[in-house]
Amino acid sequence: MTGPARIARIEGVPYRLPLTSALAWGAHSALSAAEHVLVRVTLDDGTVGVAEAPPRPTIYGETPGSVVAILAHLAPALIGLPIADAAALSRVRNSVTNNHTARGALDMALWDARARATGQTLFDTLLGPTSRVRVSFILGIDTPAGMLAEAERVVAAGVRCLKVKVGRDHTRDLGVIRDLRATFGDSVQLYADSNETLTPELAPTALDAMREAGLTYVEEPLPVRNLRARMELQARHLLPIVADDSCFTPADLTRELDFDTFDILNVKTARNGFTDGLAMLKAATAAGKRGMVGSQASTGLGTVHAALLSTQAEVTEPCELSFVLKLQDDLLNQPIPFEDGWLDVASLRHHSVDPAKLRHYQLT
Repeated sequence: MTGPARIARIEGVPYRLPLTSALAWGAHSALSAAEHVLVRVTLDDGTVGVAEAPPRPTIYGETPGSVVAILAHLAPALIGLPIADAAALSRVRNSVTNNHTARGALDMALWDARARATGQTLFDTLLGPTSRVRVSFILGIDTPAGMLAEAERVVAAGVRCLKVKVGRDHTRDLGVIRDLRATFGDSVQLYADSNETLTPELAPTALDAMREAGLTYVEEPLPVRNLRARMELQARHLLPIVADDSCFTPADLTRELDFDTFDILNVKTARNGFTDGLAMLKAATAAGKRGMVGSQASTGLGTVHAALLSTQAEVTEPCELSFVLKLQDDLLNQPIPFEDGWLDVASLRHHSVDPAKLRHYQLT
């Protein structure tokens, strides 16, 4: 076959991986299994690129079914386009709004296919200057004893930073944080994720208490809709604020930078892909902000992709790359190793989806 490789097929393959225990966050949200979609881009020369879409109905309004449906909607406009024409592919991908994880995964699968079509991999085209990155673990809301037990398990597995979900009971939250600090001392970094659960009236006192408890920053303490209150809270500099739910898109980031509502940007490949993720990190850094890469409870494939973005020079903080420790099994052909708080991203070069595992966990 001659000429540039072109897109021949777009597919979405839903699968389900069990968790070791449920992940709870925010006021009411909980996740009992990773029900995700493998997004596959096949070129007319047989090259295949893949990525993971983690639908989150309570966050983005997506389900596995809606991810598959939007891929089918976009496929006719994508099929036949040269994989090298990144601008044309982005125009099609962005011809629909919302559908964040579907479009993010499609972007990453296109990047993967583009690299492979030239005989390379994403490790050749995307690996940044920081090949070893600090990792964090998302510690969901549970009983105090349950949270401490899970923390001890993941610290034993090599994690040295915990993102502690808070927001349902401030007194209980502070008790859990004290227990974690008493158990690990200064060997484990702690920060909080409030998932928009505080009020403008209570937030200053809560952030003061978090700082006194030794937390390094807090993610989204106030509802995103309270823009003025978030701007005023940031201006008080009580505790560094991480932007997540307020920065779903590049347009969101522009607004937040205009109003100076945060200190650290949490970019998620799960919703931004590589194209927007790279652009957002650069924009935040240019505005004097720090950067981290987050997880939407990613399984192994999504973790590898998030880890690649984490190697960029603009990433300065621990990244949420250890959610795989909450999975009973994974689709990858080998486990992701953590050592004393770090992940050697270059060592993941040969991690790939095991076809037999995909068949086993695929939903029909």
